[in-house]
Amino acid sequence: MAASVARTARSHGVDAEEVKLLNRAHALAMEERVVTLQDPRHPVLLHPGHTVLVLLHDVGLVDTTLLAAAALTESADDAFRVPLDRVRTAMGEAVADVVAAVPLSGSPDLAEELVTAPRGIRLVALAERLDHLRHAHLREDAEWGRAAHEEAARVYLPVAERTHERLAARYRYWCRTFAGRFAPPGGGSR
Repeated sequence: MAASVARTARSHGVDAEEVKLLNRAHALAMEERVVTLQDPRHPVLLHPGHTVLVLLHDVGLVDTTLLAAAALTESADDAFRVPLDRVRTAMGEAVADVVAAVPLSGSPDLAEELVTAPRGIRLVALAERLDHLRHAHLREDAEWGRAAHEEAARVYLPVAERTHERLAARYRYWCRTFAGRFAPPGGGSR
C-alpha cells in the first residue's frame, strides 16, 4: 500500500520530498496496525493508504500536509489512533494541527463541526469516513454498521454534497446501496 500511495502521489505531481513526508505519515499510521492485524488485506490495515488514495484519485488533492494528516486520521478504531503528541513529534506542528482539527464520527456537534471546518479539513474527514463506510459490511458488529449508516445519511452525505461532487456521489451510492443492510431492526428489509 505504501508503494501505491507514493506512486499515485508522484503521478499527481507531488515532488519527491513531499512524497517522503507522506511515506513517514503512512508508516506512523501503520505501526500498531501491522503488529495487531495479521491479514495483509484487512480493510483496517489498508485504511490509512486508502484514505490518501481517495483524496488523490477522487478529489485531486495534492496538499501533502492534508494528505499526511488524512493517513493519520482515525474515526472508527481508537486502538489505531496515533496519539497526537507522537504525530506532533514525528510529523511536525502543521500535520498534527490538521489531525487535531478533523471532526470525528460520534461527536454530538458533528454536522456543525464539519460545515464550519475549512474545506481541506472537511475533505480529509469525508474521505477518511468514506473508507470506513466502504468496509462497514465486513465488520462483525451490526450495530456499528447501523449507526454508521444513520450518521452517514444524516451528516456526512449532506456535508459531502456541499463540499465535493465526486465524494457526494460516492456517499449517495453507499447510503443507497447499504440502506437495507443497515436498516434498524423492524425498519426495513435485509
